[in-house]
Amino acid sequence: MSTTARRVSLLVGLPSLFFLAFFLAPMTVVALASLTDASGNLTFVNYARILLDQYHWDVLWVTFRIGAITTIACVLIGYPLAWYLVRIVDWRPWRRVCVILLIVPLFTSNIVRSFGWMVLLGRNGLVNDSLQTLGLIERPIRFIGIELGIVIGLVYILLPFIVLAVGNSVADVDPSLEQASADLGARPATTFWTVTFPLCLPGLMAGAVMVFMLAVSAYVTPALLSGGRITVFSMLIFQQYSSVFDFNYGGALSITMLVLTLVLVATAGRVGATKGA
Repeated sequence: MSTTARRVSLLVGLPSLFFLAFFLAPMTVVALASLTDASGNLTFVNYARILLDQYHWDVLWVTFRIGAITTIACVLIGYPLAWYLVRIVDWRPWRRVCVILLIVPLFTSNIVRSFGWMVLLGRNGLVNDSLQTLGLIERPIRFIGIELGIVIGLVYILLPFIVLAVGNSVADVDPSLEQASADLGARPATTFWTVTFPLCLPGLMAGAVMVFMLAVSAYVTPALLSGGRITVFSMLIFQQYSSVFDFNYGGALSITMLVLTLVLVATAGRVGATKGA
């Protein structure tokens, strides 16, 4: 085998081994556990327990609803922010400062950031105090224990992912294409929707998929900001593994969540590809 072939095999083999050891093997163990009972016998009782119980469907609906709302909010906030950083900001130092401010929170634990939002969104927190001082509300609004508080926390945590994804797409759009559209008499809004936005759509879809998958699988933020009043699917999985120690049922919950999430993401990707075409 030549030196080049060895290098190629090494470059291909190491990522494959990493994928096998840290993703495929654990997922295989979880899948096998979900198909067996405590005695190791093959059974589909765990999945029947999930799919035939309305409670699990209700929790799934809440989980995916929070994930969808979080994704939409991140898109609505993140796209203009990415556009501002790439197209509006001309002074490089200020752009770097904005990017640093956007990324620095990612180096802080989700637990710390969620506790911070618990303080900010509390009845006597900064948000309610500010709204009352401005005269916008007469009494404190309850954020903790409702879906709005969870969405606020998740949007804050996941917003950088969609800003970076969309920002890269906006930066790759050739300005000459927009100039050509303007020269042909198209208005700025028409140029944006017919030229710029379609070219940015792949980056937008990639960022939206990342945000959605991270939102529906989040545990810390919903657990803390729900105040024990709202249950998402990740909380059920955590309970089975850490409190009940039912690894078979927990594995079935994990696989169910994974499959349904992948189906939704694949469907969204197919719809996005159809519209893009």
